[in-house]
Amino acid sequence: MSCSDSVWNTAPTSAPAQRKGRYVPGTAAHPAKMLPGIATHAITTYTRPGDLVLDPMCGIGTTLVEAVHHGRHALGVEYEPAWARLAEGNLRHADTHGAPGTGTVYTGDARRLIELVPGMFHGTVDLVVTSPPYGSSVHGQVRSSRETGEPGVVKKDFRYSRDPANLAHVSTDRLLQGFTQILAQCRILLRPGGHVVVTTRPWRERGELIDLPSAVLAAGHTAGLIPTERCVALLAGIRDGRLVTRPSFFQMKNVRDARRQGIPLAVVQHEDVIVFTARPTLGPTRQHPEAAASAPASPASRPDHRARGTGR
Repeated sequence: MSCSDSVWNTAPTSAPAQRKGRYVPGTAAHPAKMLPGIATHAITTYTRPGDLVLDPMCGIGTTLVEAVHHGRHALGVEYEPAWARLAEGNLRHADTHGAPGTGTVYTGDARRLIELVPGMFHGTVDLVVTSPPYGSSVHGQVRSSRETGEPGVVKKDFRYSRDPANLAHVSTDRLLQGFTQILAQCRILLRPGGHVVVTTRPWRERGELIDLPSAVLAAGHTAGLIPTERCVALLAGIRDGRLVTRPSFFQMKNVRDARRQGIPLAVVQHEDVIVFTARPTLGPTRQHPEAAASAPASPASRPDHRARGTGR
């Protein structure tokens, strides 16, 4: 694999600064939001205005929002209804702020992706951008004793949900099995030569390193995709040639705890970016952009095109 632009400068400003005014209140509650700068870099690198972007695990809709703001059309699937509603709210917000693209959210299990996304879009997607759930130790927000009136700190917003069927709550083996299923269905939705961008990172579970990036590479290969690039997307800023770190409270705590035990752990300053290309197929004739123009309309103006599945 190669990468012409191996380091993506995706965090010149902090995540809250990137989201300010662009996303609705409540968005911050999602435990693992994609950095808007990462979604933007992927979209502007691998698509052109008018292209169709898909996120099969869209959460609060970061990929979709950045796509429509950059003149692309977007489809998203989200398992949890609460996050799907926030994604729809973020798309409406983008629409009211003049985003030229259109987006649609389907609620359901991405392992049933080809059932949830209408057949008219099969074989027409130009780019898939997504990230599998991982490592609750790197998620969450902190409320201090000053805020709660109680001693110590309280962690909040570190769960995707309490549904045990959510891929975020299953074993690593089941997560990878499910993610492979999702990538295989993404391949059906992609046009020949379309791209899949997966962002992820390793984490530690009971001291053991979970090398999710390498596992994602294997999952994509099993799903019939061609690995073409491996890059890094910065979570830190760059100032005067040096990295400006922005770790969370719990990332810092985990590093300090590990070092006390003699484990030379460091704060993660980037996401791994794995890029795949869809193999040429004998599948449906590409209909985009006509199909994209006819259906994934803004949720605010074309609510009849927002399909919902139970995902159960």
